[in-house]
Amino acid sequence: MTSTQQLPTVDEVRTALKDVHDPEIHKPITELGMVKDVRVDDDGLVTVAVYLTVAGCPLKDTITRDTTEAVRKLSGVRDVRVELDVMSDEQRAELRRSLRGDAAEPVIPFAQPGSLTRVYCVASGKGGVGKSSVTVNLAVAMARRGLSVGVVDADIYGHSVPRMLGAREKPTKVEKMIMPPQAHGVKVISIGMFTPGNTPVVWRGPMLHRALQQFLADVFWGDLDVLLLDLPPGTGDIAISVAQLIPNAEILVVTTPQQAAAEVAERAGAIALQTRQRLAGVIENMSWLETPDGSRMEIFGSGGGQTVADSLSKATGATVPLLGQVPLDPRLREQGDAGVPLVLAEPDAPAAKVLTEAAAALSTRARGLAGKMLNVTPAGR
Repeated sequence: MTSTQQLPTVDEVRTALKDVHDPEIHKPITELGMVKDVRVDDDGLVTVAVYLTVAGCPLKDTITRDTTEAVRKLSGVRDVRVELDVMSDEQRAELRRSLRGDAAEPVIPFAQPGSLTRVYCVASGKGGVGKSSVTVNLAVAMARRGLSVGVVDADIYGHSVPRMLGAREKPTKVEKMIMPPQAHGVKVISIGMFTPGNTPVVWRGPMLHRALQQFLADVFWGDLDVLLLDLPPGTGDIAISVAQLIPNAEILVVTTPQQAAAEVAERAGAIALQTRQRLAGVIENMSWLETPDGSRMEIFGSGGGQTVADSLSKATGATVPLLGQVPLDPRLREQGDAGVPLVLAEPDAPAAKVLTEAAAALSTRARGLAGKMLNVTPAGR
């Protein structure tokens, strides 16, 4: 090092560390009490001691890399050494209090009066309509627009979201908080992350309710713009629990063009009449197959999505839009199996364009309308 180079001060190093964010909590490590010590040697070696939230933190390499890069930018730094330690129980408890407050029991942030998070429950009357594919593609499309997005795989029995999103990491528990893994900029939680292998979940109503409550309250989601819940098909326990836990959530109905499927989808949407939730719209999936000559083959019939939208609009007295008709495309399934949703892998594909436009419509909905309850009473009540 030449005599003209000035060594950085400890305060300058700590200032540089403000640009290093914990990859799970998304706040500077300086704010989270994770910087244990900083030393600057005469030869330009800077040593930064960092507390990890838990032993075996899956993202310790990321923290080490980001810390090294942030400090190395300072003038006079010859090398950077990062020493890792682990927070004590008391430090983790203090971290939890700083993030969640002193409440004895975790609360669901999305159910609080001041919440600005738009919550969409992706519902369908029956299985096999591509509800999960629609959910993950909407989530990634929203994240690509710069929004902070989370997904709850609320289909406890038929969970498939982690595979479709390519989320391979396990959640990390810090004190009483669960840090959700991320994939393609989307935070995600699923019961499949807590069960070994492909073990089936054999639970009844109260256990399902408690699991959903933990996903919403115990998981540290941070400041989300949008939360998507991939609901199981039908109008059972989970749909009722969501209405109780997040009454301001909106329902997004997925159907196919087939009239029989549309009739069942109407029932899934009509639950909003009883729960007084807002209907965000309808997405018709598998609308047609485009043949090599440019014509459309309507394999599952036509008109189902518009039928559902019209029927629900009439029942609620408010416009329920048909947000898009997604054509059949083998790549939608292939990319789901590969863990890279179509809107990211091939954004110019016709199906990807429709889903991206639907995501834009849901993203730009005025926040003042989000969660507005329906002032209607079911017939016969």
